[in-house]
Amino acid sequence: MVGEGVLLECLEDTDVSEVLIVSRRHYDLSHPKLKEFLVPDFLHLENHAEQLTGYDACFYCAGISSIGMKEADYKKITYDTTISFAKTVLQKNPGLVFTFVSGRSTDSSEQGKVMWARVKGKTENDLMKLGFRGAYNFRPALMLPTPGQKSMKTSYKILASILKYVMPKSTLTLKQVGKAMIHAVTKGYPKQVLEVEDIRKLAE
Repeated sequence: MVGEGVLLECLEDTDVSEVLIVSRRHYDLSHPKLKEFLVPDFLHLENHAEQLTGYDACFYCAGISSIGMKEADYKKITYDTTISFAKTVLQKNPGLVFTFVSGRSTDSSEQGKVMWARVKGKTENDLMKLGFRGAYNFRPALMLPTPGQKSMKTSYKILASILKYVMPKSTLTLKQVGKAMIHAVTKGYPKQVLEVEDIRKLAE
């Protein structure tokens, strides 16, 4: 959901000249800026790393819900896969800006009781140590879809349309999220961990 919204914003933005989707499944969209690289396993990109060369930024929007998952399984997807991917793209693009979509209430101490928050906190912390030109951790809460999105459950659309009136300060549009990611590359930001208000400010 987040990745698609950010993608659509990148395709519209004149500061973005090319976008490479790295995914396990084909995304049915044709655009002059758009390229696609399908990989079966993000943990094993060594033999394909050349296709990831020549980029200024990586907007890492992959993720999964922790509901019903054991910590080891959730960590493999959320931490191991992210860090492995980040190291690969950094090796091929030393001047890269890396943006990771985390989540509100992520636990930077890595010591809290909430499993997903600890894992994402460790992921954030270790990404910031890798040596990117810029490393930003986005912590959005409620996100509203961008027109034209396909990857959005009807139930989420209905819930989001209601909650945006109940929780306006916690609500962002995916257009704002995408715009903020682009501005993180072109303008930078003084914080590496961005809460909802930071994302809203950077999107302006």
